[in-house]
Parts: sequence; C-alpha cells; structure tokens
Amino acid sequence: MEHFAGLDVSVNETSVCIVDEMGRIVRETKVASEPDALLAALKSGVYHFKRIGLEAGPLSQWLYNALGEANLPVICVETRHMRAVLKAQINKTDRNDARGIAQMMRAGLYRPVHVKTLRSQKLRMLLTHRKLLQSKAIAIENDLRGTLRNFGLKVGVAGAGKFEARIRELVETFPDLTVLVEPLLIVRRVLREQIAVLHRRVLAVVRDDEVCRRLMTIPGVGPVVALTYRATVDVPSRFRRSRAVGAVFGLTPARHQSGESDRPGGISRCGDEMMRVMLYEAAQIMLTRTNKWSWLKAWAMQIARRRGMKKAIVALARRLAVIMHRIWVDGTEFCWTRPESAAA
Repeated sequence: MEHFAGLDVSVNETSVCIVDEMGRIVRETKVASEPDALLAALKSGVYHFKRIGLEAGPLSQWLYNALGEANLPVICVETRHMRAVLKAQINKTDRNDARGIAQMMRAGLYRPVHVKTLRSQKLRMLLTHRKLLQSKAIAIENDLRGTLRNFGLKVGVAGAGKFEARIRELVETFPDLTVLVEPLLIVRRVLREQIAVLHRRVLAVVRDDEVCRRLMTIPGVGPVVALTYRATVDVPSRFRRSRAVGAVFGLTPARHQSGESDRPGGISRCGDEMMRVMLYEAAQIMLTRTNKWSWLKAWAMQIARRRGMKKAIVALARRLAVIMHRIWVDGTEFCWTRPESAAA
C-alpha cells in the first residue's frame, strides 16, 4: 500500500501526518525541525511513500535536500497555492495543516516549486546581502537629507563619493549638528566599503562564469542582472519553453474572467521580485541610456509609441527574460541585427 506524508514546518517543530492511499490517517506526530528527527519519523519499512510534501519556507531548502539525499520522494509546494487550499479549514492548527498537506499529496492537488542548487543559493545570498547594504546606505543618506533640510541646509546633487564631504561642508558652522550627523556618516562609510567588497565578489564570479558573460552581450544587462538571472533560473532545463520564463517572474498580464465579465489586468507580480526588478531596470537602461540601436530596442520603441514608455519597458523586460533563457540554452550570444528567419 502506498503512503503520503504532509510536513508542516516551523522553526522549532514540524507536524507530521502520514495517510494511506484511501486517505486514512496512519500516523501523526510532532518532531524537531531537523533532518535526523524527520528521517527517524519517515524512514521505516512499514511506509512506502509515493509523495512527501512540505511548504516552501525558510527551512524548506535545507530539509528538502536532506530528505532527497535519503531517497525519499519529497516535493516542495508553492506557498500561495498551498495557502489557498488550506484556507478551507475552519480551524487552522499545525496538526490540521499537516493533514491538509498529506491529503494534497494523495490527491495530487499541488504545485511544485523548484528548489535551487547549493551554488545558486550561495549566489543568491551574495546578491541579497549586497542589496541589503545598498538599501541601508541609501536610507541613511535620505535621512540626512531630510533632517538637515529642517535647518535650511540643502544637500542638493551629490554623488556617493562626494556625499560625506558635502554634509561636512553644510554643518561645519553648526557644532551641535556635527555631533549628531557624525555617527551616521561613520555607519554610511562602513556600509559603502562593504558594498564595494561584495560588488568585487560579484564581478569575480561573473568573470569566471561563461553563462553570465554571454548574457552580458545583451544591451542593458550588466554583471548584477546576469548573475541574478543565473541564480534565479538555476537549471534552465526546468522550463520546457523559453516563453514560460516571463510568466514565472510575474511579467505577464493577470486576467479575471467570470461569465460575461472578462477583465485583463496588469502584470501578475508573482514569482521572484528581485529578478523582476532587475529585468525592469535592464529594460529601462536599454531604452533610455543605450545609444546603440538593435532590433530589440526598435521593437520596444514601437510599443512605446503606441502604448507608452512604461508598458514598453514591461514588455521589453518580459522579452529579455525569454531571450536570456534562449541564449543560455543555445550557448549563443545576442544578435544586434535580427536574423532573417526571425524577421520573417
């Protein structure tokens, strides 16, 4: 007899529910959220698992890899889809969630999520930490601009390299303000130094990565965009068609249809937000800063003339996702002039 298991994972404990192929509960327990504890509860000659489900979350990658190495048929389920299914329960408890996940596995009502490889997880960590330090440095700069404006001190246009000197110039005749801004300037300086360290690490990784170098042949795609795409897609073969990549990143229009009502909406904004932002920035750079023309820029400019620049940038970001996947799979580089076969 086949069995199915649902794991409701929290930071400290995991609720486990095992059901048979008829949906009858065989075992329920709660164990520590550690691979050894889960394996002790699941690895038994009594159970013949067909599917074991757990929700995507902070510990899911770690536990997924551990259970997969033990040859268990583990599946990581998309959070939004699982939440919609479990919402029908009257009482939300860890025990009931584990039961619901087990029944989803039995009935096949789940949407699996790709669990990234260890290398992609590390690259993602590098990019996330770099972005975090950037946001903190920008927050400090904006706070200094806003608070000094209360005293009539306007920072104005000042690049990252001249910002600290400009602040000191403004407050040099205000000793009491100098004491207050000094701690923020010190923290900002340290943040900028560490951002440079992480950025050099990004450049070093991209320099040694053949896929990233080919992706960077596309106008508007720099080292950060290329590495973000590399870490997010992870395994290009998981997409059967390159066209599907745009939808996974939430760059395709949402739609609501019911009876006679059929309303198209904006982009779905599902999927990876960091990747979506990177693609949007790359598209914006291509349309506004890249001087050299290409067939792709000409295509986007035609959309801009008909429907506006914002929609053209979104459309270009979606197409960039498709082109980058095709370049990765085919082992080619970006063609500035459109091939005759594609033009036809």
